[in-house]
Amino acid sequence: MISNKQVRHEAKQLFRLCLVNSLLDENRVRDMVRQVIASSHRGSLPVLTHFLHLLRLHRAQHTAKVESAAPLSPELQATTNASLTRLYGPGLTTIFSDQPSLIGGMRIQVGSDVYDGSVLGGLAALQARL
Repeated sequence: MISNKQVRHEAKQLFRLCLVNSLLDENRVRDMVRQVIASSHRGSLPVLTHFLHLLRLHRAQHTAKVESAAPLSPELQATTNASLTRLYGPGLTTIFSDQPSLIGGMRIQVGSDVYDGSVLGGLAALQARL
């Protein structure tokens, strides 16, 4: 039986091997998974499970979800994307969506960071203060 500490350590090593210039290389990820499966190592399933967890965390930290009350113009999308890339580094994937319930403004989430400049968010903050 492989210890939980060793599982985390091996999964982190696999994850580090998949990074190229701080960016995740999908081909390396596939190759690592194939190698671990082919090795038939006794603790490969827990290692791959934790490796998947690390991949999901990395993807969440490198994905920006931008919600706006109305569709954003291509110029504003490009400016927003450039600003977020400057803040969070290269390799950031930006997803734009419309949320009419925001009433106005925009809400941005990158990993656990949330920037809420929407009217709905302002009203909720005001209500919490009262």
